[in-house]
Amino acid sequence: MAENAMSEGAKKPVIAIMRPERYIRESVELARSMGFEPVTVPMVEITDMKDEYFDGFVERVLDGRADYVIFTSANGIDFTLRKIPEGSRKAFIDALNRTKVIAIGPTTRKALEKTGINVMGMPGVYSSEGLVDYLRNDVTGRTVDTARSFYGSRQLVEGLQSCGAVVNQTKVYTLAKPEGGEQDRLIDAALNGEISAFAFTSSMMVHNFFEHARSRASEEQVINALNSSVVAAIGGPTAQTLAGYGVKVSAIPDKFTFEEVLRSIREQLS
Repeated sequence: MAENAMSEGAKKPVIAIMRPERYIRESVELARSMGFEPVTVPMVEITDMKDEYFDGFVERVLDGRADYVIFTSANGIDFTLRKIPEGSRKAFIDALNRTKVIAIGPTTRKALEKTGINVMGMPGVYSSEGLVDYLRNDVTGRTVDTARSFYGSRQLVEGLQSCGAVVNQTKVYTLAKPEGGEQDRLIDAALNGEISAFAFTSSMMVHNFFEHARSRASEEQVINALNSSVVAAIGGPTAQTLAGYGVKVSAIPDKFTFEEVLRSIREQLS
């Protein structure tokens, strides 16, 4: 494992962090600053993709036909810009700055601003439902574009359409299941009661965890191991996915960021 935190007699609560590799370093630093001993094993892998709607998205932004552009993750803007030739990126960013760019939350906002993209607004609740509530009175008859994950929630598109918006989405990256011995070792550690808390930050992470677990033990054994620990979900959809497997979620933060997930776990452990 990237961070071996399962030594016998460890005094700090051991937390399983299963985020994609690109978030491991910052996640470990944050967890340690909050008094955890992290075990880092990616259960989700982020990979690039380009669908048939991407070129139309870029054209609408450049032509000024997109009234709103929504980014639901830092990955969304990262994988969008990767697909645009370097010589054309400034023109695309300038065009975005002539539209109303919306970020789902502070992490996405920070990534956009770091790239030179001005963010018009952000919902109070960092979720698809929060975005719909935030925009519902302003998007009737407007063209809304979003660049997001292949596994993005349908609630965003359907919710904005119900508000009268014309919604276009392009999927600029996808999620896959990492394979390797470290995932198996995490499952074994969970079964042995060596993990104090699990931080699940997506439904895909939950599904991948259980797919790996089925090769190590019965599903009932895995559920019992999780239910003997503190299990946190970053939001309602992830919590519902865990509940569908029979896992009791004891920590859901009010704001859907990884830092707040850690805070909610810490409160449960104390």
